[in-house]
Amino acid sequence: MSIGPVQLIVLGFQHPNFQGEVITELERLRQSDTIRVIDALAVYKDADGEIEVEHLSNLSTEEAIELGSKVGALIGLGIEGEEGMAAGAAGGAGLMADGVQVFSDEDAWDVLADIPNDTAAALLLVEHHWAVPLRDAIARAGGSRLADGFISPLDLVSIGLLTAQEATELHDLETSAAR
Repeated sequence: MSIGPVQLIVLGFQHPNFQGEVITELERLRQSDTIRVIDALAVYKDADGEIEVEHLSNLSTEEAIELGSKVGALIGLGIEGEEGMAAGAAGGAGLMADGVQVFSDEDAWDVLADIPNDTAAALLLVEHHWAVPLRDAIARAGGSRLADGFISPLDLVSIGLLTAQEATELHDLETSAAR
């Protein structure tokens, strides 16, 4: 296959304090061919729940609109407001007409609803290059992915991978911006 496993990661920021560390780490992972960031959006949700979207790349706004936002298309949010949403919906409807069933309403993830009001979020669509050989070996063995998810550090205490103190520290680190 020409693309590795792809994951949408939604990172929340209560009071963003960007100093370039996140971008530096993503660049390091790209240079080591561990991941590729396919697309990234910054979403700002004000106190009333109104959303402002910014494409995170070196593309101009016009180029981003022309090329389309992969994250925006995936979650039903257009980079060009209502027009972009309509274009994304039309594209999805075209696929459905061609017999491609992406997912059902029950399986839909309302990413935007998960972002609390008066916060910011970074939505990263990441391709995991490291997982391609593993995925292909699993497929050759007749296997397939049934489910996946990140495990909370607090859950790792019960199986002995972390002490309660370590888990609490990691949990606090992972959730500190949500407070």
